[in-house]
Amino acid sequence: MSAPASGDVFEQGSEHEQVVFANDPATGLRAIIALHSTALGPGLGGTRFHPYASTAEALTDVLNLSRGMTYKNALAGLDLGGGKAVIIGDPRTDKSEALLRAYGRFVQSLSGRYLTACDVGTFSEDMDHVAKECSYVTGRTVAHGGAGDSSVLTAYGTFQGMRAAAEAVWGEPTLGGRTVGVAGVGKVGRHLVRHLIEDGATVVVTDVHAPSVEQVRDEYPQVRVAGSTEELVAGELDVYAPCALGGALTDEVVEVLAARIVCGAANNQLDHPGIEKSLEERGILYAPDYCVNSGGVIQVADELEGFSFERAEQRATGIFDTTRAVFELARSEGVAPAIAADRLAERRMRDVGRLRGIYLRD
Repeated sequence: MSAPASGDVFEQGSEHEQVVFANDPATGLRAIIALHSTALGPGLGGTRFHPYASTAEALTDVLNLSRGMTYKNALAGLDLGGGKAVIIGDPRTDKSEALLRAYGRFVQSLSGRYLTACDVGTFSEDMDHVAKECSYVTGRTVAHGGAGDSSVLTAYGTFQGMRAAAEAVWGEPTLGGRTVGVAGVGKVGRHLVRHLIEDGATVVVTDVHAPSVEQVRDEYPQVRVAGSTEELVAGELDVYAPCALGGALTDEVVEVLAARIVCGAANNQLDHPGIEKSLEERGILYAPDYCVNSGGVIQVADELEGFSFERAEQRATGIFDTTRAVFELARSEGVAPAIAADRLAERRMRDVGRLRGIYLRD
């Protein structure tokens, strides 16, 4: 694969400990693994399989995602650093056992500094293939002793964060009687819809993948469908939940958004620095994405101890209190919640990370 010039890589990844380009022509594997920080432990983060338009686009994504994992794992109270990987290609046509096993060998070569799991375009069954060549895999199928689908607790944790946001805005930790717009009803969004319906919310959904919308409508006929994300965000919503890819909160979206709360499972929702201030100026409470969507990483991290769903779910329930702490710090220090979340994560990295330094497996 054609990598950017080395100077460009160093400039883009200047915060990162390590960036690895993985290329296996025999299987068609083209991947990038990024380790942002191992100050708290080995970098844990999923593998995204996506048809990026260019290597540069894939590099930008993996650098942003891996940095987000550092903050997510720190704020979740895990002794794990931040890493992420992307495989360039269409998972529907390019994914194969041979490619995944080749990828596993590259992960293995990092000797445990990076722990991989599922993400967009990869599933627990894929991790079973990766594990045939690699010891540093989590999020495997239940049949192989793993935690299974991490989207279950990702959605559950996002719902807990949404409850904390509702309490901050309306005084009660419930979405009952509120209208919630969910953009993206794939692996995570579909589970989130269930929690919202059970809590008494009115739910409006949209997704570019029509079968995903139909599946949700089959399970929950009362769900309404918006014709597009643009139509959804401009509608009468109490809560907007971005649950697809990143960059959902653009200047244009914030300008028309009527919701009082933004709380969703997508990573890297803020399109650019300063969006968090625009949300605050419009009176919209933003629940930082890496705070509320950490249920999945809590789930796969629990697998490293010998998985217990009940224990992982209990830990994910704590996202309610973590989100509440973020809002309290934001109020006390007069900053946006996104900045408050960063400060809490950085405090833990500073206090604990200085005891550990760069992670090297014993």
